[in-house]
Amino acid sequence: METMEEIKSKIRDYIIESTYAAPDLVKDDSLIFVEGIFDSMGFILLINFIEESFGIKAKDSELLEDNFESIDAISRFVAGKVAQAA
Repeated sequence: METMEEIKSKIRDYIIESTYAAPDLVKDDSLIFVEGIFDSMGFILLINFIEESFGIKAKDSELLEDNFESIDAISRFVAGKVAQAA
């Protein structure tokens, strides 16, 4: 199982690569939608990336802002789903 830091790193790298955001602007607590790093289309692609990269499936009821507002939030969500699947 991947560590929290490895999960964060994968997510951060994906966000930077897919949005061309400056790496120094993408912090673990950056509000990626509020700050305009991601939009609704980016959200769909982010969900696909997470599901494929970590072998999890997000339920519609889990697609909440609290779970995806930042790298920290996404990482907690992913780690929880991976732990449930184990």
